[in-house]
Amino acid sequence: MDDKYLEIIERLRKNINVVIKGKGKPVDHLFVALLAGGNVLMEDVPGVGKTTLAKGLAKSIQADFKRVQFTPDLLPTDVIGSHIYNPRDGTFNFKQGPLFTNILLADEINRASPRTQSSLLEAMSECQVTVEGHLYKLISPFIVIATQNPVEFHGTYPLPEAQLDRFAVKIKLGYPSIKEELEVLYSQHTQHPLETIESVASREEIVKLQAMVRNVKVNEPVAKYMLDIVDATRKDPRLKLGVSPRGSLMLYRICQSLAFINGRDYTLPDDIKEMALEVLSHRLVLETKVKYSGVTKEEIVQDILENTKVPV
Repeated sequence: MDDKYLEIIERLRKNINVVIKGKGKPVDHLFVALLAGGNVLMEDVPGVGKTTLAKGLAKSIQADFKRVQFTPDLLPTDVIGSHIYNPRDGTFNFKQGPLFTNILLADEINRASPRTQSSLLEAMSECQVTVEGHLYKLISPFIVIATQNPVEFHGTYPLPEAQLDRFAVKIKLGYPSIKEELEVLYSQHTQHPLETIESVASREEIVKLQAMVRNVKVNEPVAKYMLDIVDATRKDPRLKLGVSPRGSLMLYRICQSLAFINGRDYTLPDDIKEMALEVLSHRLVLETKVKYSGVTKEEIVQDILENTKVPV
């Protein structure tokens, strides 16, 4: 693998670590999703840096960045755009909404109605939008980074399974350690680090890296291991809904991307073990009795990993 491309990834790591302290794995997994062409759901309590991470990524790669605060009164046209009447010539011209960007931050996505949430589905799955019969392609790279608060449910609309399935990974940042939080305090003593970082990669380089990820080899035993894990979710009596073929493909792409950022042109079973929880857990639906028994989706995925034979 060409060292210059690994250098780009290392520069991105260093740049993001200026604004987000002590979150190496979540930051890496954000890069993994970006290079795999996938979307990211960040579910965590307020104030841990979800928005800052998205802004830092956009600034690091010279990407166009838009933020939409999802609220109950938000309409699909507020996200996609709408046709505006021009009284001079009696025509309607399409005015693009914030969806037409490289990185879209959908803040508190579960506060918007299902109708508005569904306006993102086509863009998340196919990088395009259809408005009144006209197809509009989105500019590459395109990624939706959505946030939601897991502890506040008043006035929220749970994301439907069809939308959850379109998120490549679900990332949690968690609270920083005291040492890390001390670094955060001093790093913002006079100004926010976001104001000081500069881009270290271009959008064209990111698109090139995305293409290179597709060339990472996945040997048949490793692919079979992925599918054994996925098949186990479909047969587990604790689950009402297992992982879809879209989920299998996304796990495949994510593992290619993880291998790539680690400097390999081939995947390992360890790549699957590292990413399985973040790629698969949010796609599962628990049986009703299991849901109220205290068992979590992550625990079920972990059980499946421990009981699935690893290829030698």
